[in-house]
Amino acid sequence: MTLRINFVNPFGTKAYDALILETLSHYASEGTELVVTHLDACPADMDYFYPKHFVELALIDAIKQAEDDGFDAVISGCCYDPAVLVARELVDIPVIGPFEASLNLLSYYGRTAVIVTDHVKAGSQMKDNVKLYGASERVLGLDVIDWYVRDMVNDTAAVAQDVVKVTADSIARTGAEAVILNCTIIAAAYQKYLMEGGEPAPFPILNPNLMALTMAESMGRLRQKGAAGISRLGFYAQPKDDHFRKTTEGTRAAWQAARPSLLKSFG
Repeated sequence: MTLRINFVNPFGTKAYDALILETLSHYASEGTELVVTHLDACPADMDYFYPKHFVELALIDAIKQAEDDGFDAVISGCCYDPAVLVARELVDIPVIGPFEASLNLLSYYGRTAVIVTDHVKAGSQMKDNVKLYGASERVLGLDVIDWYVRDMVNDTAAVAQDVVKVTADSIARTGAEAVILNCTIIAAAYQKYLMEGGEPAPFPILNPNLMALTMAESMGRLRQKGAAGISRLGFYAQPKDDHFRKTTEGTRAAWQAARPSLLKSFG
């Protein structure tokens, strides 16, 4: 049975789609259809938190649309893990955050890790997510390569060179056993470097795109076989009465009604 996975680049631009598809599709299992998409009607950048909230609104709708279109799992393609928790309330298919997936799979690579992300502001959010996911004792530090994603895509080789240097320095400084590249575009740039013959690091470097794909395939296959489902008893509970169901439905309807104006603003 075919497994359909939607990797959504949560940016209002197609600038990153080709890089993700190039560096990730090779790892899709036989029988997996990996579709890489992006958003519209929202900002192209979310390095700052105000536009990030606009992006998350568009992303939630895209995830719901992916379920409506028959996808078996969705990857929210940024290591902020944007909209993941909210979307799990809305849909029944697995919704995967790359950072959460990396932390969940870390044990198979090493006991501890250091995070390498793009810039200091992003690092602040990543530190919060470490606490949210209960991984504070296993993440020994955080370093940055001081890039923004809009620039990374234009010089992936230079990004990879910085990854090589910063990860080596991070391992030496912290004594961690592995590195999590906590940005999907950093990870894609480093993966492209490896695909083009670059020398792998002498320690595990977790690619969050690959970790997310691995988790999406696993959970998607389990769900296809009736062996996976999300609890509706607490945090991910869905509205049970007409008032709250209509509120949810009205929220999506309001977003869709606003899309024509937003397309003009962000087009």
